[in-house]
Amino acid sequence: MKIDEILKKESVIADLVGKNKLEVIKEMTECLKQNNIIKGDQALFATLMEREKLGSTGIGENVAIPHGKSDELTQIITVFARSLDGVDFESLDQKPVHFVCMVIAPANSTGQHLKALARISRLFKNQALREGILKAEDTDAIYSILLEEDSKFI
Repeated sequence: MKIDEILKKESVIADLVGKNKLEVIKEMTECLKQNNIIKGDQALFATLMEREKLGSTGIGENVAIPHGKSDELTQIITVFARSLDGVDFESLDQKPVHFVCMVIAPANSTGQHLKALARISRLFKNQALREGILKAEDTDAIYSILLEEDSKFI
């Protein structure tokens, strides 16, 4: 599974407005609604917040990967967002989160979303990628960096 199969340019937020986990997840679900990927964002928002109660999806190194499932989808979709200031995501390493990659899978999905989570996690282990995204000027540049780095993986 390649990143360009699950992440479209219109689902990249170059500069998050939200200042905490709740605001960021809300902003990202609203992006899906505005792009007509989902009809309503309330159920998805609730699902994502329920997942966060189990433990933060802030995985460390300034990265968070909130994830959940939705009855509205037939394929996995992703929203990527950057926070230049960083937000408190209750991460494992207590560092502020600058990179949020939300993964939403169809309700009946089994293993595909796990592959997506693993690929994104591996992608963001690269410090040069994280630094490049922080320096990127706009959505186009961020999207290009993500696709270029992803193309290095088989």
